Amino acid sequence: MFERIRRRHTAEPSETQRRHDEMWARLDSQVPPEAEQTRAELQPAEPAPVVDDFLPPELRVPSHDQLDGRMMPWKQPITLDDEMVACAECGAYRDWLILSTRNQIWLRCRTGHQQHETRLDTAWYNRHAGPADATHATFEDCLRHLGH
Repeated sequence: MFERIRRRHTAEPSETQRRHDEMWARLDSQVPPEAEQTRAELQPAEPAPVVDDFLPPELRVPSHDQLDGRMMPWKQPITLDDEMVACAECGAYRDWLILSTRNQIWLRCRTGHQQHETRLDTAWYNRHAGPADATHATFEDCLRHLGH
């Protein structure tokens, strides 16, 4: 029904192809003197001075590898695997301090009992923790800051 239209394949390139090839040959063989001057102008004669663009030390936040741990208050009860977490010693189930240190999560109740929580990990802590509002030199200083 529909016949294919066969185009003749000639050994010679078309006029457009010939002009295109000539243009590229001219561009490849010629580099205008202005381009050489521009290229030389773009290269700096001497290296630029190094500028310290870091924040001053008093505004820098320590990185995770510079901290022994992080902690955050957690007022509401913690439910894991459909079970409410309670302190193993006093039975408290809310008003926790959650400590993240050495890839472990520890829970500390208001009376000071601490227990390792294996069902929580550092990724959980990072998802739920907000930005740090202070950095403390000792664990006791941090406890005082958080009201424990």
